[in-house]
Amino acid sequence: MSSQTFVAALWMLGSVASFCLMAIAGRVVSPALDTFEIMLYRSLTGVVVVLGLAVATGRMGQVSLRHMPLQIVRNLAHFTGQNLWFLAITIAPLAQVFAVEFTSPIWVLLLAPLVLGERVRGAQIVVAVAGFAGVLIVAQPFSGNVSIGLLFVGIAAVFFAITNLLTRRLTRTVTVTGILFWLTSLQLLFGLVAAGWDGDIAVPDESLVAWVIAIGLAGLGAHWCLTNALRLAPASTIMPVDFLRLPLIALVGTWIYSEALDPMVLIGGTVIFSAAWINLHLARPPKSQIVARAP
Repeated sequence: MSSQTFVAALWMLGSVASFCLMAIAGRVVSPALDTFEIMLYRSLTGVVVVLGLAVATGRMGQVSLRHMPLQIVRNLAHFTGQNLWFLAITIAPLAQVFAVEFTSPIWVLLLAPLVLGERVRGAQIVVAVAGFAGVLIVAQPFSGNVSIGLLFVGIAAVFFAITNLLTRRLTRTVTVTGILFWLTSLQLLFGLVAAGWDGDIAVPDESLVAWVIAIGLAGLGAHWCLTNALRLAPASTIMPVDFLRLPLIALVGTWIYSEALDPMVLIGGTVIFSAAWINLHLARPPKSQIVARAP
């Protein structure tokens, strides 16, 4: 594994932790806020943080209107997927939601050659399929007990794959600050329109304010880590690290929500972890495929 790939993997671990925190906070606020309202307040928190950091570090000049059509498509895909994800975590066990969500790296592998022109090696596809087999072990889709929430998150996984591929494409010419500015700003606009179309936007009470802010910070942190990871390594290589979220969230679901920890979750988690690790060791991209850091 190259040192650049290793650093990208560390960034992905930060993304894993952030997404887990967002799932916990999302469940806490869901009885009081709908998914559009959650996205609205999450994006509002993100705008404040991104603007503050950009101004403090003198990076506002990195924000421009370049590639706006691509920014809009990327953020519409993410907004759609994230709303479906927030809905899914309220009606299905966390481990199952995260398991089905992990079809996203499979979509990344399939779409990366078309969207990014990246060469996907046969061994990577085999390892990714093995990782997905671990997902099936956990989700047990043919058991007859599949929640509709899993359908929602399955659709969300496709939109997340599109988001990640377009993020990788943007990192070729746009800085992390520029990507995060438009992530928060555009999705604040989308959230305002979607939450306010009926003229009724719920305001979180004092007991939920900290959790709403946590969602915003976790979401921003996840994308900060994810964007940096995709800036350093091909999407088809680095995204399988995200599989590590599954065993972690399974433990969280058991500890906090008393969700049954099926032994199949541990077996599937082991398969998934092994696939992600092997895929990292298979990563030997030629120099021509390594994307230079955006200035």
